[in-house]
Amino acid sequence: MLTYLSRTTLAASTALAVIAGAAAANPYAEYEGTTLVVNFPAHPHYDAVMQILPEFTKETGIEVEVDQLPYLKMRERQTLELAQEEGEYDLIGYVVFSKADYVYADQLENLAKYFMNPKLANPAYDPADLIDGYVYNIGFAGGDRGYLAGKTGSLFGLPYGSETSVLGYRKDIFEKHGLEVPETYDEMLALACKIPELEPGMGGLSSRAASGHHAAHAFLLHLNPLGGAIFDEEWTPVMNNAEGVQAAEALKTIVDCGPEGASTFGFGEALGAFLNGDTAMFLDTSIVAGQIDNPDKSKVVGKVGWAMHPMGTKRASQTGGFGIGIPANAEHKDAAFLLMQWLTSKEGDKMVALAGGNPSRFSTHADADVNAKFPHMATFGEALKHADPDWRPIIPVWGKINADLGTTLSKVLTEDLDIQEALDGVAQRATVIMDEAGYNTWK
Repeated sequence: MLTYLSRTTLAASTALAVIAGAAAANPYAEYEGTTLVVNFPAHPHYDAVMQILPEFTKETGIEVEVDQLPYLKMRERQTLELAQEEGEYDLIGYVVFSKADYVYADQLENLAKYFMNPKLANPAYDPADLIDGYVYNIGFAGGDRGYLAGKTGSLFGLPYGSETSVLGYRKDIFEKHGLEVPETYDEMLALACKIPELEPGMGGLSSRAASGHHAAHAFLLHLNPLGGAIFDEEWTPVMNNAEGVQAAEALKTIVDCGPEGASTFGFGEALGAFLNGDTAMFLDTSIVAGQIDNPDKSKVVGKVGWAMHPMGTKRASQTGGFGIGIPANAEHKDAAFLLMQWLTSKEGDKMVALAGGNPSRFSTHADADVNAKFPHMATFGEALKHADPDWRPIIPVWGKINADLGTTLSKVLTEDLDIQEALDGVAQRATVIMDEAGYNTWK
């Protein structure tokens, strides 16, 4: 027969067990009341993130303070913060160019131990649903070529605000003249020069072309689909081979048949020409869809259709944009991982997509609710099956080579510099840069 004391003790023990069980069932309980400080870029995707963060706090009890900065200022701030013994930020958004620098300096957490921790890792996360090209491009380091997936690679970040290249086209113009949406490069280039004849005063295809990284970006958009590359497997520059010349010729054709002033267009001017109705096609990042559908910014609302990046010798589209990672000097790493995991989960990815962000999962692109609000998402999802994580080399010396490539190509577009001569010069200078950086040590 139980005594009063034993019955009381048993009841208390049972109550404690229930409380402990409830706590164990809530993976966020231990971190309730924690305040995370995160650093995100001023960017349309992260504007959408700001709309869903209150739901995270409501669900988890974890507060989030956001320091949102223009990209260049964000990079400057991160360069200072990540070098400190103790940093201010628990989670950062970083552009793909920064991956190599941060990982090489041991400033980002390897995510393996977090995904191995059963108290932190959600078994329903479904990493296989994440877009392959985005994950490898923004998150992996140490694998193939040092910056891609591979047997020696590790995961240091997750895609969040990543982008690919897609073709926007004026449905009304195409319907008016009975034009077919281009599937191949030959078809796209032919249309780019045919449209100005059919619609006097209208350019065929709007593209970046300004001296520097804009011209280099535009060249890279065409290089991979046409079978080219910047380097071969032994780090020898090959952007001056036949495929590289063909990519530069494609860019020159687009600019020559483009809207007035096309040779000086940066990204803003190229997009602006399309938004203003001055050109019939636009080949660039998927992030522009929101602006094209915004009547405050666009004169072509409801008139634009979307297609995959046209095929050259293969399907290949851009990878770039932003990801999120945990600084090695962060104060609240486990809680930061929980936020990262929540943001990139199926539920979080759908929420940010409905708020106007760029989803990072195949399932979100195929989701009925998302497509009901943004019909282009299904097309973007198909394009992402061909997103190339090696669209550009993510190595520390790429900035120098990229700047030279863009400056030289501008002379092709504005001064009629011979394409082969121009690319030969870039290749020769790139060889010197690669030698000085040690990439040819083992040859």
